[in-house]
Amino acid sequence: YQCDWSSDVCSSDLLRTYMLGIYNHMTLALGISGLVAWGVNMATAEMVNGKLVGLTPLGQMLYMSPIKWLVMLAPLAFVFVLSFRFERMSYAGLLGTFWAFAATMGLSLSSILIVYTHSSVLHVFAITALMFAGTSLYGYTTKKSLSAFGGFLVMGLIGLMIASIVNIFMQSSAFQFAISVLGVLIFAGLTAWDTQRLKEDYDSIAYDQTLIAKWPVMGALTLYLDFINMFQFLLSLLGQRNND
Repeated sequence: YQCDWSSDVCSSDLLRTYMLGIYNHMTLALGISGLVAWGVNMATAEMVNGKLVGLTPLGQMLYMSPIKWLVMLAPLAFVFVLSFRFERMSYAGLLGTFWAFAATMGLSLSSILIVYTHSSVLHVFAITALMFAGTSLYGYTTKKSLSAFGGFLVMGLIGLMIASIVNIFMQSSAFQFAISVLGVLIFAGLTAWDTQRLKEDYDSIAYDQTLIAKWPVMGALTLYLDFINMFQFLLSLLGQRNND
């Protein structure tokens, strides 16, 4: 892409290409996760007239044995690898690891289709997509700096994690409702903040051909995690369970 860097029009076009790269990688990752989750659900759930009646042997192994902890924690391992080793990885290696993460995340999320009806999952996914689009668009277009809110959001996220761990032992439905509401609000704010931060990062990496190739993948990872967490908290609030 030959361009005069002193041109505002050119700079705007390149920034748009950079941000589209982030959104395209994120969207494809969500597609991979969704396909894997659906495929695994078809192989693990026994359905009759749209109702869950039991699990196949594969489902029992994945969701009712110690293997479930490996399935749940594997995506976290990928996040650590991507976060701390991306500078040493080639672009192809980074991209391949990102797609592997998305597939592993789909395996982990397949349990959602066991707990909630398929129609409610699709309904909540659509709501999440609209919320994400709105908050990300705000973060991209606003002239107001959101950096001051970043620290509060991160502290809120830490508090949310602690509260979620506490509620594992309390098993309070009212506390879980409050956690889910706060989770939606926090990740909506993080989506706007992360979008603005990724946009602002462009100026510092635009002249580095290695980083300008890798950064959209890392940006996609950030927004993917915002989306998935917002989706899960919304599902906790709005999803219809199979046993209801």
